[in-house]
Amino acid sequence: RTNQAASSLAFNERETRDLLIDHLLVQAGWDLAPGEANTNEVGKEVKLKNQPTNTGEGRADYVLWDDNGKPLAVIEAKKTSVDASKGRTQAKLYADALEAEYQQRPVIFYTNGYDIYIWDDAKGEIPRRIYGFYSKDSLQHCIWKTRERGDLLTLAPQQSIIDRRYQLEAVKRICEQFSQQRRKALIVQATGTGKTRVGIALCEVLMRAHWAKRILFLCDRRELRKQANNAFAAPWAEGINHEPRVYVTSATASDRSRSIYLATYPAMSKCYQEFDVGFFDLVIADESHRSIYNRYRELFMYFDALQVGLTATPRNVITHDTYRMFDCEGDNPTAHFSYNEAIEHVPPYLAHFEVVSHTTKFLRKGIRYADMTPEQRKQLEAQVQDAEKIDFSKEQVDKQVFNKDTDRRILRNLMVNGMRGPDGQHVGKTILFARDHNHAVQLRDLFEEMYPQFMKPRKEFCAVIDNYVDRAEQLIDDFKGEGGNDNLTIAISVDMLDTGIDVPEVLNLVFAKPVKSYVKFWQMIGRGTRLCLNLFGPGLHKESFQIFDHWGNFEYFGENPPEIQPHVKKSLLQQLFEARIELAECALASQDSHTFQLAAELLFKDVRSLPDDTVPVREKWREVKTLQQEGAIQRFDAATVSLLRNTLAPLMQYRSLD
Repeated sequence: RTNQAASSLAFNERETRDLLIDHLLVQAGWDLAPGEANTNEVGKEVKLKNQPTNTGEGRADYVLWDDNGKPLAVIEAKKTSVDASKGRTQAKLYADALEAEYQQRPVIFYTNGYDIYIWDDAKGEIPRRIYGFYSKDSLQHCIWKTRERGDLLTLAPQQSIIDRRYQLEAVKRICEQFSQQRRKALIVQATGTGKTRVGIALCEVLMRAHWAKRILFLCDRRELRKQANNAFAAPWAEGINHEPRVYVTSATASDRSRSIYLATYPAMSKCYQEFDVGFFDLVIADESHRSIYNRYRELFMYFDALQVGLTATPRNVITHDTYRMFDCEGDNPTAHFSYNEAIEHVPPYLAHFEVVSHTTKFLRKGIRYADMTPEQRKQLEAQVQDAEKIDFSKEQVDKQVFNKDTDRRILRNLMVNGMRGPDGQHVGKTILFARDHNHAVQLRDLFEEMYPQFMKPRKEFCAVIDNYVDRAEQLIDDFKGEGGNDNLTIAISVDMLDTGIDVPEVLNLVFAKPVKSYVKFWQMIGRGTRLCLNLFGPGLHKESFQIFDHWGNFEYFGENPPEIQPHVKKSLLQQLFEARIELAECALASQDSHTFQLAAELLFKDVRSLPDDTVPVREKWREVKTLQQEGAIQRFDAATVSLLRNTLAPLMQYRSLD
């Protein structure tokens, strides 16, 4: 109510101080007396010498005192109708006088009650607008930094944290920016190239140089907050992994004893005013882009800290507003390392992807008679009346084709053509991007119907992970291999796994929906780009991954990577089955009846072990049942061998290794 009244009135200087400035100082935690009275912390109308007045004296509107009696800050107040900058020179003269008397230069503030400016000229900084006053603790820390901070350009990052040239270059460029009194920086790096490590390395350098003591790390989801916390605590984060950390929530917002504060944007937006504007020295904003800034703009405006944005958004699609937000001239980020640079490096830093596309232009553009070829029109006219009236928008097609038959094809395509995991038997770690929660549930239910042999008690093979699932964080841990379910292989995601989640073992991405945002599209692709050493055994690393694009998303965004016809690696049990066929053939050729009987018996047991409740097995039910008859395999004629090799062998992938 005070602010509303002030906005409609032109206050004189006394009213400005009483109604506005005093209130803001109390908000910042200062012990303030009413009227003209002083306290040990806040002096009003403080007499100062060596001023350019007739008497040689002047009166500082406010002096904020330290516990040792030295000045921490001086505040010059002007009435609301006057530009606050009118008090800039006067405030500097007061600071000069206080420094001469107490041998400590105070931080300068000048304000008209609405606009507040801070001028820490002892550090060579230029004045900047802020949105509140510093607390005593923050000013004490500010004075400490003036006295203790070192030269950033002489310090190198910890090699245990970052050791790649582009990472070292990113930290170097940011330190150069900060040394030149620029307070913002933007790092653009492809997903999987170590943005978080660069951020942690920067934090360690700033703390070692005494430029930073308290750091805020912002991200958009709790899982990413947890991931960042684990990174700060990792053994490789030397020099910073023992710094006290805390998750910022409404319950912990009063904690002032930590060095690293980790928060989601939504949580911080609810309690940021519990901190004074000068509390944090550095704010790192993960996945920084315009939408984050637009929704949580007040966080970046409120905290008077160095700011660093991290984003994997391709440089060519970052908006001008994002560059402007981080003061990047000419739309050039402070540091940049692209996906192409990462995969072209020798050795590569990221895995390349191969695209398997299963779509039609009708899914992308709709179905309209006017757009059809003469052959298509003729075919349509033979099937329906009034073919000329056929006009379905892509939105209508989009909604109608999300049916069970389509989803069965999507799942079947993955299980047949997907890259296999380390066991060589089953499809590897997969993220399947669904349209919404109902679609995700339908995909999961269909998978369990089609492939029930993969289900284990209390250990899901395929699970929905989205905001509607109560134990989503536990499922993410399971998918990463950090939880109690080492069986979880296929994660059906609705937004939750689209960005930020780090699972290097992912081998397949399935786009079971159209994606409209180019930024989000590349974030989703980034879930598979991380390399994974020794994934398939000692010295056998993950070097690529596969994308199944069922909605022509690459075409929609004008991306034209070469499409592949998936070369399906035979499952472990298929290889074993075919080896037994070969053993039987060799035994017959050498007239070794004992070995032949052994091979035939093993083949018979394999065929009898096929799961009869699995859809692909049921589709070949007649052939399977034929060879499950006693004596059928022992015949081993040409027809039987062909049936074993061409029909039964591929079905071995649906057996469980258990």
